[in-house]
Amino acid sequence: MEIRAAVAGDWPSIYTFYAAIMAEGRTYAFPEGQSLDEAEPWWMERPPGQTVVAVAGDRVVGSAKMGPNKPGRGSHIGTASFLVDPDHQGKGVGRRLGEYVIEWSRAQGFHGIQFNAVVEVNEPAVRLWTSLGFEVVGTAPLAFDHPDAGLVGQHMMFRRL
Repeated sequence: MEIRAAVAGDWPSIYTFYAAIMAEGRTYAFPEGQSLDEAEPWWMERPPGQTVVAVAGDRVVGSAKMGPNKPGRGSHIGTASFLVDPDHQGKGVGRRLGEYVIEWSRAQGFHGIQFNAVVEVNEPAVRLWTSLGFEVVGTAPLAFDHPDAGLVGQHMMFRRL
């Protein structure tokens, strides 16, 4: 599996699983039902951020977007978001993307990485990020309306670099 910077031509492939994941409504509070063009600015980062893709063979199987968590006096802390094609979940794609984001963020000079909204019942994500050195530093109760679990919390997770 190769991790590389995303190019405009990757967006239609990313969008296929972006739209499916948003429609499930289990992990992101992004708008549902977005068209290809409406969704593109929600995922394809502009500098100083970056969007990458995980490619297996000739297929895009995952993507991550990363950059400063906040502008100005918050720009020393990075953030990131991740998507893995549902057909490729559980195969190490998320871990590889997470490792890439950690190294990229370190190379960019960030002092840490903050995930702002990890759905607390998304156990695979919480387990993965914990295994990569992130810790839950707070939880906003009732912040996410999960289709099965109802109103659940969203964790803020942090890792020093």
